[in-house]
Amino acid sequence: MPTIEVIFRKGENVEKALRRLKKRLDRESVLQDAKTKRYYEKPSEKKRRKGKIAKFTNYLRSRKDKE
Repeated sequence: MPTIEVIFRKGENVEKALRRLKKRLDRESVLQDAKTKRYYEKPSEKKRRKGKIAKFTNYLRSRKDKE
């Protein structure tokens, strides 16, 4: 797993640097991966979860196409 670094800029707030770190973690979905891998997920549960996600994204796409 690659290391994620946020380098402080001159005169930068700690809060601002933390915000940049959190955005980078979100973009690379590090926290989401950690949460999903916290417990073992049976293959059938994985399949069901991925199906739900696909169904929802198709629903959103169909709504967008109608507009």
